[in-house]
Formats: sequence, C-alpha cells, structure tokens
Amino acid sequence: MCFDCYSGTLPFKTSFLFRYLCRRDMKNDTSQRIHQILKQYWGYDSFRPMQEDIVLSVLEGRDTLALLPTGGGKSVCFQVPAIALGGLCLVVSPLIALMKDQVAHLRERDIKAVAIYSGMNSSEIEDALSAALFDPECRFLYVSPERLMTNAFRQNFARMPVRMIAVDEAHCISQWGYDFRPPYLEIAQVRKIFPKAPVLALTATATPEVVSDIQMRLGFPSENVFRKSFKRENLTYFVVEEEDKYGRLLRIANRYPGTGIVYVRNRRKTAEVAEFLTRHGVPSECYHAGMDAKLRDRRQNDWMAGRIRVMVATNAFGMGIDKPDVRFVAHLDLPDTLEAYFQEAGRGGRDGLSSVAVLLYDEYDLRQLKRNFTLAFPPLEKVREVYRQLCQHYYIKMGEGQNTLHPFHLAERAHEAKMDVVQYFNALQLLEKAGVIVLSEHLREKSQIRFNYEGDQLLRYENAHEEEAEFIKLLLRSYEGVFSRYANIDEHQLAERCSLTDEEVVERLHRLSKAGVLSYHPQSAVPLLVFVQDRIDERYLYFEPQVYAERKRKAEERMLAVKHYVTSSNICRSQLLLNYFGETDSTPCGGCDVCLRRKKFSAPAAAEAIARRTRELAAAGITDRKQLFETLALEFDEGEVADTLRRMADVGML
Repeated sequence: MCFDCYSGTLPFKTSFLFRYLCRRDMKNDTSQRIHQILKQYWGYDSFRPMQEDIVLSVLEGRDTLALLPTGGGKSVCFQVPAIALGGLCLVVSPLIALMKDQVAHLRERDIKAVAIYSGMNSSEIEDALSAALFDPECRFLYVSPERLMTNAFRQNFARMPVRMIAVDEAHCISQWGYDFRPPYLEIAQVRKIFPKAPVLALTATATPEVVSDIQMRLGFPSENVFRKSFKRENLTYFVVEEEDKYGRLLRIANRYPGTGIVYVRNRRKTAEVAEFLTRHGVPSECYHAGMDAKLRDRRQNDWMAGRIRVMVATNAFGMGIDKPDVRFVAHLDLPDTLEAYFQEAGRGGRDGLSSVAVLLYDEYDLRQLKRNFTLAFPPLEKVREVYRQLCQHYYIKMGEGQNTLHPFHLAERAHEAKMDVVQYFNALQLLEKAGVIVLSEHLREKSQIRFNYEGDQLLRYENAHEEEAEFIKLLLRSYEGVFSRYANIDEHQLAERCSLTDEEVVERLHRLSKAGVLSYHPQSAVPLLVFVQDRIDERYLYFEPQVYAERKRKAEERMLAVKHYVTSSNICRSQLLLNYFGETDSTPCGGCDVCLRRKKFSAPAAAEAIARRTRELAAAGITDRKQLFETLALEFDEGEVADTLRRMADVGML
C-alpha cells in the first residue's frame, strides 16, 4: 500500500499503524535534513549529546527549554532548526557582545543575520529592520530585550516572517533568578503575534524553581525540558582558604601548564595580578570593561592565539568566548552567586581534557560576601533618589526621555550621589528590575562610516575640495558597500595607508561627517544608560513590598549557598554544585580537595612518594623548606606536601 497516496478510511488498528509510520518517516526525513544543515554550515557530521533531540522538539512545533552547561553548544540548538524552518528566527539576548559575535559567525557561513540593540543609531536600526522585513534570505534577527518595548519594533514586528523565537539566557525572565531583567517579560506579549512559532529557551544555569518559572513566564502549554547533566567529568574543583593568594596563584600557574583565566572583582586588581604573574615568568594581561575597545580586542585575540598565557579579568571577560584549551580558571575573590561561579569556572576544559577550577578565599572574603549582600538592597527611598538625580543629570523632563541613550560613568554618578559605589550600582539594578532604565554595554566595538553623498553629488564635492579627494578615494577602495550600509573601519590602518597620523585621520573623518558627505561614528568604550520609559515622578516608582522582600530572601539564600560551598569540608565540591542546580543523585568526583582529603587517610603511599621525592631533591642540593615546598607542590597536593614535610621535620629528617 502506498501511504502517500492513500486517502480512504482505515480500520482503527490500521489507521494507528498508518499514522505511526508516517510520523516515523517524517522524523527520519527531518533528521536527515538537519544533519545536512549541520554538515553544510558547520562542517560537523553529528550533533553533540542532546542537541538533536532539542532540535527535533522545536521542529515538531513544541515550546522547549534546554538546560545546557557552558560550552554545551546552545547556539546550534536554535540556529539549525531556524534554517530548517525557513523564514525568520527572532533571537532575544541581553549580551550585545555575544550578539555581535554570533551575527559575525553566521555571516561567515553565508547565513544572513542582523541585530538590533541599544546604542545603534537610527540608520543602523532601519537597515536591520529592512533586512528582517524584506530580505527573504535573512534568517536571524537578534534583539536585546529592551528593544521589544520600542514603538519602532512593535510596529514592524507583526509584518516579519517569524517562524521561531529563541530566548538566550532565559533565566533572566524569572524574577527568582539571579539576573532578572523585566524587559524579558515582554516576550510573552510578542508571542501572541506569532502564536504558531515555537519558542526555544536556553540557559546554562537554572535552579529547579527558575526552570518552572521560565516555562510559566513564556507561556509553555506543557512542561518540556531537556536537561544535560551539569557534571563536568574533566573539570576538577578546588576551594582553598589562603592568606597568600598571589603565591598560591603562582604555584597554580606553574603546576598546570597551558592557558588560564584569573577572575577578580575590581579593575585595579586585574592590572596588579597580571603584573605580578608576568614579573614571575607567567605572561599575563589584564582585561576589564573600562578599557579601550581596541585594546580589549587585541588582548582577547592575543590570548585566543596563545600569545598571552593568562588573562586576569573581571566578569566582563569570557562570555561567548569559545577557547577549548583553558587548563585552569582561578578566582581570587568570592563570586556573589553559584550561578555566576559555575559559568565562569565552566570556561575551563571545553576540549574535554583535564582542567581545574580553583577558588581562593580568606576570612575577609566571607565578611565582604555578607557586606555585598547588605549593599545589594539599599533603602527604597535611596533608589528613588538615584532615579531623580539621574533624570536631573541628563536633563530628562517629566513625561519625556523614553529610549534615550546617555554615556554613563558609575564612579562619577555614585560620588555625585554621595553613595558607596557598590550600593549605587545595586540601586541601578533595582531600577532596572522596576523597568525604568537599562544599563547597556559599550556603544560599539569599532568605528563605522557610511557615505551619504554618491554619484554626481560626491564628484562635485571632490572637485570643490581637492585636498579631500584622495582620502575619499582611499575610503572607497578600502571598504565595500559604504553607500548602502555602515562599514567597520580602522583609523590606524587608514593612517598607515595615507601616511597620516591617527589623529589626522580622525580629524578628516569628522570634517567629512560635518559636511554631510558621510556619517562617522567613532569607537567608544563608554557604557550607556538607557531610559526605557518616559520620566515619571520618583514618588510613583512602585516596588511591590512582597516581591522586594522575597527577592531579598532569595538573594540571601544565594549568598549563603556560596558561603556553604567554600566552607564545607565534608561534601564533594562537584556534588555541592550539582545539588544546587537540582541534580541530587550525583556521585563524588574523586578529585576535588574534599575527595582528596578523604583519600589521604587511606593512601599512605602518597606521603611515601612525597618523602622519597624530598630525599631526591635534598640530595640534589635543595634543602630550603620553602623551596622544597614550592617544588613538591608542582607534583603533589599542597596539603599532603605540607603534612609530610612537617612530619619529616618532627623526626629530624629535614
């Protein structure tokens, strides 16, 4: 019987078999199609574990939540089904740098993608909207969540050929999550415009409560969660109480050859630690959000290429960076949440080879953890005062200001408000959660130009300004498509090509921009403050008391979870982390500091090996206790080395 042609009435059993065989054949065809896409655009023959199941779930039209650990290949999970479905995939993401990176990677694969986010000028937004509306080859429109609330987006969105919606960093939609962002709640309204478009929500960190909240907020008709275990067999966690953090860090870098990341809390410390490591023979650089964008790019590229061994950074570094061979990730300060720690530590060992995540702390860190929690919830009157001062500083009149962008300097505004910087920052976060402002990332990563004059108009300008003609020709030779879209430029490269200084090139670009010949948007490393709504009287800023109290309680739970993680001495570190994320049936890893201490009592062979190696070093002339310790620590557990050397000294062997 030809099932493709049959249209008559079948008995129940035969009808059931018919439907089953049709579904099986369709699933086989779909599986073959998505493998073709994976091979054509990514060059892979097969998916990673669970990726194919997630893709097929979306292609069946089911709303889907995927929990994949950092480095688990989340982007493929929505990019492959989007290409298979055709039309446009709306991707909501709060991370501008990650959006830019993914759009660039898609374009390298000849997949048309555009992005709209805070900080773009009106022409750039119009170009992106035009591509999403009218270019049949455009497959992806990335938007930051606050853009969902703008009139320009809402007016155009209903006319777009949306076939799928992807929600990255989906934990941001849950008010019980560690990074709640109110604009994410707009996604539920966007869904009503395209009720048949399936939603794929993705996150690397979500507790069981947040998992349920995500699905409820996004309007899932039924629970549909794919969980890949967060357990990383090749990543070993260590927590060490240490007063001499710099010395211990140096020993970590020497013990684990290869690339590393060191996380610290403040920008000044990034430079101090990088300079210390470099001075002691470990090539390192610092990275933080306040640096010049070109310098950040150069250092990131040097680190990716292996020219820099260790990057010392704030949490501004690492998101979206896929470097597989990171052998160690060290934290010199306690993170505020285990969610943040798990993501940052998870950047080690993505190639599947053995790596370590080491968290160093002391009593001062525990006091700071408590202090940071206290500062995270300033009095609500202080929060309202911060909002009033911001509006005054940027001359925002009552009933005006929606979607306006302003360069923002945290330290200056905090000083102006006579507030602690941490407390001021947390007041801003509460204003974000109230939905009145958004703290955005840097304005743009590279300088850009687009020509406004063309044809005869441009020729007339060149004839009238001969001193500019050669420079204009250089721009046209150097960058394609500058009449129809903005092009990224490099002022330094232009200066080398025309024998000018960088400053002279910038001056000429500003001159041409002022004359209207082109539009020039120089690179900026200044963060932005976006007013999401028109200004209201600060007295009418409403913070639901019960919600505020509940968020504070949840934040305290997260703070206590960090404290428990670092001070616990009898539960495997991996088990502690997995239990926090709802995996309660894991087994001890066997390699963390807790598991090693357990083994020590049943493994005297380790002490004997250390003693034997100590005698060998002493015979070679190394007898200084500190030198012996540092040398042995490269080969053995530091605690066991210290215990063995102490026992040897007690019996006169040293």
